[in-house]
Amino acid sequence: MKRIVARSGPLGVIACLFAIGLAWLTLSRGALVALYWSRLHDVPDWWRVFLIGLRMDTIVLCELFAIPTLLYFLLPGTRTRRQLTLLSFAAIAALLVHMELSTPSFINEYDVRPNRIYFEYLRYPREVFGTLFKSYPVELACVFALVVALTAGFCLVAARRMANTQEWSWRARALCFPFMLAVFFIGARSTFGHRPANLSTASFSQNHLANELAVSSTYSLMNAIYRSFFEIGSEMYGRMDWPEAQRRVQRYEAPVRRHAQGDLTGSSEDRTARDKPNLVIFVAESLGAEFVGKLGGLPLTPNLDRLSDDGLWLTQLYATGTRTVRGLEAIVTGFPPTPAQSVLKRPESQRNFFTLASLLRTQGYRTEFIYGGVSNFDNMRHFFLQNGFERIIEQKDFKRPTFLGTWGVSDEDLVTKAHETFLAHGDEPFFALLLSTSNHDPFEFPEGRIQLHEEPAATRNNAVKYTDYAIGKLIELARSAPYGRDTLFLIVADHDARVFGADLVPIERFRIPALLLGPGVPRRHEDHIASQIDLAPTLLGLMGIECEHPMIGRDLLTLPDDLPGRALMQYGHTNAFRVGNSVAIHQPHQAARTYEYRNGELIPRAHDRSLEADALAHLVWADTMYRMHTYRLPKAGPRENPPQDLLSHVAVGAKH
Repeated sequence: MKRIVARSGPLGVIACLFAIGLAWLTLSRGALVALYWSRLHDVPDWWRVFLIGLRMDTIVLCELFAIPTLLYFLLPGTRTRRQLTLLSFAAIAALLVHMELSTPSFINEYDVRPNRIYFEYLRYPREVFGTLFKSYPVELACVFALVVALTAGFCLVAARRMANTQEWSWRARALCFPFMLAVFFIGARSTFGHRPANLSTASFSQNHLANELAVSSTYSLMNAIYRSFFEIGSEMYGRMDWPEAQRRVQRYEAPVRRHAQGDLTGSSEDRTARDKPNLVIFVAESLGAEFVGKLGGLPLTPNLDRLSDDGLWLTQLYATGTRTVRGLEAIVTGFPPTPAQSVLKRPESQRNFFTLASLLRTQGYRTEFIYGGVSNFDNMRHFFLQNGFERIIEQKDFKRPTFLGTWGVSDEDLVTKAHETFLAHGDEPFFALLLSTSNHDPFEFPEGRIQLHEEPAATRNNAVKYTDYAIGKLIELARSAPYGRDTLFLIVADHDARVFGADLVPIERFRIPALLLGPGVPRRHEDHIASQIDLAPTLLGLMGIECEHPMIGRDLLTLPDDLPGRALMQYGHTNAFRVGNSVAIHQPHQAARTYEYRNGELIPRAHDRSLEADALAHLVWADTMYRMHTYRLPKAGPRENPPQDLLSHVAVGAKH
């Protein structure tokens, strides 16, 4: 046995140290589970913390071990190579040990593993370390001693393994290194699929602490640091005091409908028998107005065109962005677009961030996200489970689907699964968010469902027509089922497929269809200019739900006819704010500009200072609400006004 170990050379050394790393992280996880058992014992399948943890620990160790492996395999010589390798392993060991030992204190303070707050405090070393030394001198001394002792022990084991193993020639090590690199690459991706594992992969429970413990603190910190590079604030567009930003945003509020309990608008024959109608939102992938016949586009949506006369058809709705994650942000949370990442990915919105699901759960609704693909894409699974959604149904939950493509099961499988799920709810009110996949490159869908618009079959136009087929099937199934009479449907696109043009913001490419069907929904075409952030308030109005929430979108059914519509659009780092046909555009570190939107083009005109200030106010408002964690349900503890020190920070920038 000793001979085999010795002849394994550097491979054996790396494997041994890797195993020690896994053992340490697993032991630490076990200690944390024991420490917080009172909060975990009733979590279904709580033991998955360890299985998922093993996978996530493998990911982080593959990433961390890449550099010492590079040194150990490719540096020439023996003594210097081993010393540099040991030094790099010592740094890794100290990091892993320190992060796990500091975790209980961080959880006790913030109820999460070390995240962005952890490294942001390092910007203030005098204040932070001064506080720690005064408040926790014994704990700091113990942690320091344990980090030194355990790191030294790890290095001792590493040094002995290196000394007792057979030395390979540089040529042999160089030939083996690509193999090691491939192993680490596969281990870091943790899948052979086209989406690597990420933080969302570890989300398996509604209990946020269980999800936190499924990853190591080193992974959590590294993830927070990585995501911080994508944090962009409103200061690049200009400055504005918080009271003025609030005042300008509030100017665009619409009246709130008041209802008696269960009193919904609409004709009596359309009213639901329930006080709490169900809500189903079907988000259609990449379905721009250019593909919708009733909106002047190609004749690819016969079902949507036909259904448009059965409900509220929004003819001038504009997406807030150009990606699915941005559309979901606006539709499900009502949050305005910003130049930063969508809140589905941003670190400070991963818990207690407002969503329709979190609100409706307080009203007794079952909440679920149904998706034909893999839900860790764009961090959807993690964000949704931590912000109001009780259940995620994804590709692995579809048994024997009709069709499985690159992005997941077909859209008809999606609606069939949704129909079965809705039937199972019985009389319980539910909210379901459905996200389609078929209208996505490479445009795969089952044969024989539609009459092709063109040849070959795998084109966007044909895929749009197939998604429309699935929409027709969704409504047909609902109308034949008991839940159909009691369900409010919203069919809306996430964004257009091809957003391009000569203008700073190609506004016409942001135009998308939206249709509301169901009890209390008036049958008419709504021509007000509207934004995706207006959809959730409109739905709540139709459902007769009166409650406090942070959304600034408008209930479209309360808008006076003479009030111009409003739309917000984010295009890269350029932001457009449209009111009627006037458009204010902000670009980073440049003066705002005003345009007239005429015949599908932006025509420069004289500055409208008030409009430009209103546009900036919306950017400052969103930035501030996110940073201060105030975009949440009132019961979660929002503060009416953020502290002035942070407000001065977010307002600093070039004058507008």
